[in-house]
Amino acid sequence: MLVPRSVWLKSRSLDDGRGELTDRATQQWVKLTGRRVDLAECPWLRGPVGKATGIGSSYFEELATEQGLEIQRSGEARGLVANLELLRGPGFDPSAVDSRVRDFYERTSEYDLEAWSEWCGAFRPFGHLLAWMFSRRLQQLNVPLNPLDTSRGTRSEVLQLVTPATREVRFTAWLRHLRQTGNVLYAGTYGITSVPGHAGPCLQVVFPLPTGNGIVVLRPSVDDSGTLTVTSAGRGFGDPGFYFTVHRPAGVWARYVRTMQESIRVYPDGDDVRADHTLKLWRQVFMRLHYRMRLR
Repeated sequence: MLVPRSVWLKSRSLDDGRGELTDRATQQWVKLTGRRVDLAECPWLRGPVGKATGIGSSYFEELATEQGLEIQRSGEARGLVANLELLRGPGFDPSAVDSRVRDFYERTSEYDLEAWSEWCGAFRPFGHLLAWMFSRRLQQLNVPLNPLDTSRGTRSEVLQLVTPATREVRFTAWLRHLRQTGNVLYAGTYGITSVPGHAGPCLQVVFPLPTGNGIVVLRPSVDDSGTLTVTSAGRGFGDPGFYFTVHRPAGVWARYVRTMQESIRVYPDGDDVRADHTLKLWRQVFMRLHYRMRLR
């Protein structure tokens, strides 16, 4: 059906206003309930910041241009971490991780990814609300609302943003699209960090958001079968867990969200690698994601 231009422009302006309002409300919540931080003193909160207009598939190209970096998307294998040994610490021995799981983390670009989603009970409407208010508009964290969203698979790409002169890797980004809808499922950077509340190194995942980001700090563990589990859970600021940040010319604010917790269990399955991703809100499981990673 054809829509008159005047109606289209009006609806578009309403959508834009709604989007800006919800973003501002979230950012104000972070400022009012969080704390002002110095990134030099809280290095685990450093990470790429999104523009007010959203994220989308072109975000990392724009970030590279702004910071004078080059993007590597071909050639040698690119992993979410260069070497799992970087996570070695008290209570975590990378050599105990199954070699297939380790290979996935160190050569992620060589794997194809399939995903299945499972929203739990009463939380399903929350997923639709999140998609309506944020995910579709921002093209970030478009978590599948039903299994059919991933029926045609996902497109996974690992990018390295490097300094041209030295070839130093500044950012390692994982960009995933849903083939069914074309929406950006996930646009985040991976790195290694340390927090005061955990004795060893942690995995840091940064999701750029408008004038800020969401940061997940995950502590690693390994069991006797070689299964690697990374968990974002803690008691307060400075622990592993989930953080929102807001960046303004006047400073940076951060909010530790204790009620949001997740764990990712990565294990071998024959020639494949699988992962079970569990997300909790107020200690209740609200979503499970299941992945199969297959070496090309």
